[in-house]
Amino acid sequence: MYETLQIVLPIFIVIGLGYAAAGTGLLGAQAAEGLSEFVFVVAIPILLFRTLATAALPEAQPWGYWTAYFTALAIVWVMTTFLGARFFGLKDQEVAIASFTTVQANTVFIGIPLVLRAYGDQAAVPMFLLIAVHLPLTMTVATLLIERSDGGRRQWGAMLARLAVNPILIGIGAGVLWRLTGFALPQPVASATGLMADAAAPTALFALGMTLKRHGLGAPLPLLGMVTLLKLVVQPALVYVLAVHLLPMPPIWAAVAVLFAACPCGVNAYLLAERYKVGVALSSGAVALTTALAVITTAGWVWVVSGIR
Repeated sequence: MYETLQIVLPIFIVIGLGYAAAGTGLLGAQAAEGLSEFVFVVAIPILLFRTLATAALPEAQPWGYWTAYFTALAIVWVMTTFLGARFFGLKDQEVAIASFTTVQANTVFIGIPLVLRAYGDQAAVPMFLLIAVHLPLTMTVATLLIERSDGGRRQWGAMLARLAVNPILIGIGAGVLWRLTGFALPQPVASATGLMADAAAPTALFALGMTLKRHGLGAPLPLLGMVTLLKLVVQPALVYVLAVHLLPMPPIWAAVAVLFAACPCGVNAYLLAERYKVGVALSSGAVALTTALAVITTAGWVWVVSGIR
């Protein structure tokens, strides 16, 4: 519990700094929007490019590992979509944000230190395999759903034109294309992209803190409770069943998949919501609430996966 608190507390400190900056009037609402715009348009695309261009992938793909994690993710996405529309009256774009928020894990700030502390360097390969695929895949799906769901008014041609200039998709495409060349990133480019990628998470968390000052938890507590339950309990439980009991994989790989699924909602959900000006209160509130509760839940899942043999 103490180690988990050490991982989570710095996140709240950065969020708190943003909250204080907005609360004292040191920075205004335009600053929060500007910071969010910087992260979405510049920092996150560079992070995605760098991750996809440099990730070390095994020669034989671990299909059981992929299947366990992303089957559970898909089930939770569908559950959020159904429950959000059926019981909370969310519209199409709001449903897309809610579903993306529920499955998007905070892999950078919580997943990486949590997994490395639990299993050391032997967990590096399965951990970075998920990092390389998780955000690009979920961000692409969420962006497609949001762009498609503009009340039926937007034609497919216009939607595709907007997607062609979407910064997130440009970063993903550039990373894939560079990887296909087989070349390593030149050292100056690697260093520059590393600096920009490192700026993404703290800047996003600071902007999130400023937004929380405006919205608070914002969304109705029953809706936040649904997202929290699905993210912190249901998704890792589904991954546990699939990875441990149904699909073959090494024990450490199964443990990594469960711990990644148990991570709280990632700040990228808030960034996407802020970008499209829909579901901002829901995404920011879910990030804050799940991160707070993750102090307890992640410690519990660490104990659960310690018994995997």
